[in-house]
Amino acid sequence: MTPAINILKKKKISHQVHSYSHDGDHPSYGLEAAEKLGLNPEQVFKTLVAELGDGSLVVAIIPVNQMLSMKLLAKAAGAKKAAMADKGKVEKTTGYVLGGVSPLGQKKQLQTFVDTTAGSFATIHVSAGKRGLEIELSPNDLLKLTRGSLAALCQV
Repeated sequence: MTPAINILKKKKISHQVHSYSHDGDHPSYGLEAAEKLGLNPEQVFKTLVAELGDGSLVVAIIPVNQMLSMKLLAKAAGAKKAAMADKGKVEKTTGYVLGGVSPLGQKKQLQTFVDTTAGSFATIHVSAGKRGLEIELSPNDLLKLTRGSLAALCQV
């Protein structure tokens, strides 16, 4: 079990865990999950960690087939700028390895923003905290557990 799955069980949140055989050579962890699980890529979300101008980290959860807009993320966070966070800092702060960062069960709870498109689905898929493992849950439960906010985050 991962910390993400343990939290869902402890809080008795309705969810499903999906696993697949991870291919280390696949160019995109998120798109690989959608392909191998036969899911709509718009319903599979990746967890990205960015650093704001003041040095604080924030989480952006967006569909795997989209690109994060740093300008929109900074705006949502009330910051002047945002950039992708350093790999080492991400892994140390979240407790997860890149490609397996879950928005749930992170070592330090970070301010979280979920792309508004999540609201169009009854359930979405996010990393369970390990490559090859996804959690399916309602966007509302994800927002509650992460204390997250909906925001437009993707490049257009």
